[in-house]
Amino acid sequence: MWREDAISSASKHTYKDAGVDIEAGNALVEAIKPLARATARPGAAAALGGFGGFFDLKAAGFKDPLLVAANDGVGTKVKLAIEADKHDTIGVDLVAMCVNDLVVQGAEPLFFLDYYATAKLDVAAARAVVAGIAAACRETNCALIGGETAEMPGLYAPGDYDLAGFAVGAVERGQALTGAAVAVGDIVLGLASSGLHSNGFSLVRRILADLDQNLAGPAPFDPAQSLGAALLTPTRLYVKSCLAASRAGHIKALAHITGGGLVENLPRVLPAGVAAELDARAWPCPPVFDWLARSGGVPAADMARTFNCGLGMMAICAPEAAEAAAQVLRDQGETVHRIGRIAARAPGAAAVSIEALDLLGDG
Repeated sequence: MWREDAISSASKHTYKDAGVDIEAGNALVEAIKPLARATARPGAAAALGGFGGFFDLKAAGFKDPLLVAANDGVGTKVKLAIEADKHDTIGVDLVAMCVNDLVVQGAEPLFFLDYYATAKLDVAAARAVVAGIAAACRETNCALIGGETAEMPGLYAPGDYDLAGFAVGAVERGQALTGAAVAVGDIVLGLASSGLHSNGFSLVRRILADLDQNLAGPAPFDPAQSLGAALLTPTRLYVKSCLAASRAGHIKALAHITGGGLVENLPRVLPAGVAAELDARAWPCPPVFDWLARSGGVPAADMARTFNCGLGMMAICAPEAAEAAAQVLRDQGETVHRIGRIAARAPGAAAVSIEALDLLGDG
């Protein structure tokens, strides 16, 4: 055993001296318990404090479910939230990046867990982050059943934090969306994004640094709000709308447009031998993308491979189902554009081609 009298008083330390404040962590847990409870749904009580969270699939109404899991973060967008001292929307991004990946499989999100790591816990900032997480969970009927907060002085710079999210959903056996039925002649629908969502922010931040832009000043592409607020507009949640359309039988495949942009996400749901032919004239590209392209001199091909360019989700439907699918999506609040079609893929050809591509970049 260690003998306390053998240690000099000058070398005695506590965990708090080392930079980890257990009391602050406990205060955060108490502050967010009501937020988590508000996300309770059939199958989960959404109570925090245990070593793990339970979920009852039978109580949620599933008979023969397949579980679907996804995890993600928000990348360097979190750095902008820190620099703008605006923490109330980044949690929405975290949930959206995970649950939107579940719904493209036809899965209903069931529960969510978060991981928040920082140098020194700022309870107010962390609570704002979790409030955003809880708000997005409520909107998507996804229970917040647990999480982890870690203080790691020396690993993160003072004031910095990082986030990761983990979501689990379920779909009845035989009802999963796989893209296997996608065929030549099918229609591609694009669902409008709310802005940049959560990808490409390393490029965004490089452009901001080159322009010496002030996040507190008016956004050049939207003077009604600050640049920081505009860039931090949270990722759109597509769960309710896409579940409604897929459960109605109108959807063959869905693609969440995240890292890789327009050209690298859609191929993930295309079977061999087919390609998507898109037309950039078929949807409006929001002003933030035009500003980034022109201010940063970003080529169109890089824009299409980095950003969603105004389309946060794509749906593939049979021609006879396309209008019905679009109407269900519109009834759920989406802005829907018919943006292309599925064609035969020639040997060596790209899986996605975009007509009028130059409209998306610096030209």
